[in-house]
Amino acid sequence: MTLEERIQEVNKRIEQACLRSGRAPQEVKTVAVTKYVSAAMTAKVLDGGLEHIGENRWQNAQDKWEALGHRGTWHFIGHLQTNKVKDVIGRFEYIHSLDRLSLAKELEKQAAARGLTVKTFLQVNVSGEDSKYGLAPGEAASFLQDIQSFSHIKVIGLMTMAPFEDDAEATRFVFRGLRELRDELNRKGITREPLTELSMGMSNDFEVAIEEGATWIRLGSILVGKEEGEG
Repeated sequence: MTLEERIQEVNKRIEQACLRSGRAPQEVKTVAVTKYVSAAMTAKVLDGGLEHIGENRWQNAQDKWEALGHRGTWHFIGHLQTNKVKDVIGRFEYIHSLDRLSLAKELEKQAAARGLTVKTFLQVNVSGEDSKYGLAPGEAASFLQDIQSFSHIKVIGLMTMAPFEDDAEATRFVFRGLRELRDELNRKGITREPLTELSMGMSNDFEVAIEEGATWIRLGSILVGKEEGEG
């Protein structure tokens, strides 16, 4: 399939998932994950009308951002090392992986120095897998209270990653759990503004994530593909 055909196919599946769950397709935004493709392919993705680009390491993203950073909106979706914050701040509008206080402090420091506010998602390990980063659901409320005074970080929602399952239905509890946690945190009124966003769902399970309330889905292989020889 060509990139154009993949985009059309994914959009059709998003629409169908929204129809099943009584949602409007406009509520769901797609981050095209370009970590496995070149700058040339990333340019084609932008040319194809996908405006949100997702990368998970600055080392891999740097050349692409330097060539194309003036286009689109860039999302940092991987585990962010504290010493890389200075590279990412000001280049990536969204950070999907806020998962510890030391990172929040560095984001606040670097954003304040540049006079910026960075939009972040609190990463939550709903599945409880040891291999995944993120706060335990029970830690989210106290973490948000700890960073209440950080005026240059705006937590707009929550992010999670589900286990890879052959049957996507088996991931539903993870996505439902994240939505229920967001709603519970909003009832507590901890954040300055309500948490509106849910970053959840990837190539293998995005339809279930949409049915459970995803507002951002992160799609790599099914949408962008993977180029020969790329890691």
